Amino acid sequence: MAASETTSDDSLYPIAVLIDELRNEDVQLRLNSIKKLSTIALALGVERTRSELIPFLTDTIYDEDEVLLALAEQLGTFTPLVGGPEYVHCLLPPLESLATVEETVVRDKAVDSLRKICEEHNAEDLETHFVPLVKRLAVGDWFTSRTSACGLFSVCYPRLSVATKAELRSHFRSLCQDDTPMVRRAAAGKLGEYAKVVEVEYLKTDLIPMFITLAQDEQDSVRLLAVEACVSMAGLLQQEDTEMLVMPTLRQASEDKSWRVRYMVADRFIELQKAVGPEITKTDLVSAFQSLLKDVEAEVRAAAAGKVKDFCQNLEPSVQETVIMTNILPCVKDLVTDGNQHVKSALAGVIMGLSPILGKDNTVNHLLPLFLSQLKDECPEVRLNIISNLDCVNEVIGIQQLSQSLLPAIVELAEDTKWRVRLAIIEYMPLLAGQLGVDFFNQSLSKLCMTWLVDHVYAIREAATNNLRKLVEKFGSEWASQNVLPKINAMSRDGNYLHRMTCLACINVVGEVCGREVTTKTLLPTVLAMANDNVPNVRFNVAKTLQIIGPHIEKESLNTQVKSVLDRLNEDPDTDVKYFASEALIAMTPLFTSS
Repeated sequence: MAASETTSDDSLYPIAVLIDELRNEDVQLRLNSIKKLSTIALALGVERTRSELIPFLTDTIYDEDEVLLALAEQLGTFTPLVGGPEYVHCLLPPLESLATVEETVVRDKAVDSLRKICEEHNAEDLETHFVPLVKRLAVGDWFTSRTSACGLFSVCYPRLSVATKAELRSHFRSLCQDDTPMVRRAAAGKLGEYAKVVEVEYLKTDLIPMFITLAQDEQDSVRLLAVEACVSMAGLLQQEDTEMLVMPTLRQASEDKSWRVRYMVADRFIELQKAVGPEITKTDLVSAFQSLLKDVEAEVRAAAAGKVKDFCQNLEPSVQETVIMTNILPCVKDLVTDGNQHVKSALAGVIMGLSPILGKDNTVNHLLPLFLSQLKDECPEVRLNIISNLDCVNEVIGIQQLSQSLLPAIVELAEDTKWRVRLAIIEYMPLLAGQLGVDFFNQSLSKLCMTWLVDHVYAIREAATNNLRKLVEKFGSEWASQNVLPKINAMSRDGNYLHRMTCLACINVVGEVCGREVTTKTLLPTVLAMANDNVPNVRFNVAKTLQIIGPHIEKESLNTQVKSVLDRLNEDPDTDVKYFASEALIAMTPLFTSS
């Protein structure tokens, strides 16, 4: 008997330690203990967890925020540890306390856990335990409890009795009219999801008036959240009801005095367009969208500009081209020359998508001039967005038309007198190569890439070298053998030693991606020949290059050719050449040995 009691005490000893840690002054110890709560609960068993652990946790709610956050998260997974759904209601007291604390992240996590365990209540327990909790939070003295209540209505509402549902709608109406802006903001944020579970008749009689009240609130932070609710409600109503009940408020929001509200309308415009349908889009949203594209605030224009392609795609096919050409394109033309780079960048990211919608003739006559203007824009992000989407235009107007219109502008930028402009185009070249294909690249842009290798600015030569590697990775070693390597080999005999150094830099990057055979047979002889260069800087770079491409050289060539050249450079009269040759020999010793 004594032995069994000792065993029982031993098994509970670590639990006692963990509970002591929950009372410890060290925050980290308490946090660690909270994270082990499931271990404590498993050891205690479901009955003692319900009768001892949960009450203990409820009494120790006053703690550091990070401890409370961990506790709120843990309790959401505790259903099996208290005996399953039948006893899940015992988790409500500590979570109710956590839902009233001052720190927002703790309250939000407590609400998340409450929403999770709400689904595990049966209908009877929901009415007996969960709904009273929601009501208590909804009428709490502190705004913190009332904001938390807003997130719980939608999860419990569908399974309640008719009378209880009416009570909850009344409570939610009170929260929408609360004196505290934070509560009204929380109600506005949850109105959309609540609308999805409320019966349609009550949606019209109860929730729409709440929505209209919130959309006219004195606080713009409340009004902008009402816009999100508008999306949900419009999708739940018939078209005539949407036109009568929702659209007046939406029109008002699109012209709101606060730019934040107008921004929210612009940001949610595509969802609104899909929710209200094509007819209302044609009669109401087109003019609203025009207003947003012309808004005085750059943030609103940028949000609207980023939606141009999707808005146009979702227009009814019978009016699509007319609306775009008459209403949208004039606004787009103004945005191309907008004074704000974020607006221009947002537009550049989507404008190419108009080509498939408008067709070849309209693209050539109306869009190409805009693309050309954006290609020459001073903002690099605008240029990048245009180049990134060239394939959209290519599919519509064909490579021939594209080469006659846009490529001259790209070539012009590539030869710009300002080296930073040239640098920007180099960075886009691999992307452009992928868009246009290998044949067209060879014909129109390959020469440019090689010209950059002998640019008088080092940053350009360096970028061109890295660009070469990306092109070889994209087009393959066979393409490199035919189009790149002969030109690199020719650079090794250039009269300017800087160009010969660039040749070695190219071999450094290309050798790693060309494959062992090409590197050994084509690139290695060039490097070995340059070991006799008159300029010490070239010779010590030969040593560095041999070290870099060594792992990509066939084994038999390492001992017979590479090692003998490095040994000779190691005896060079120039100190730097000697140093780098010595470093290369040491680094490559395993390669020589294994070969």
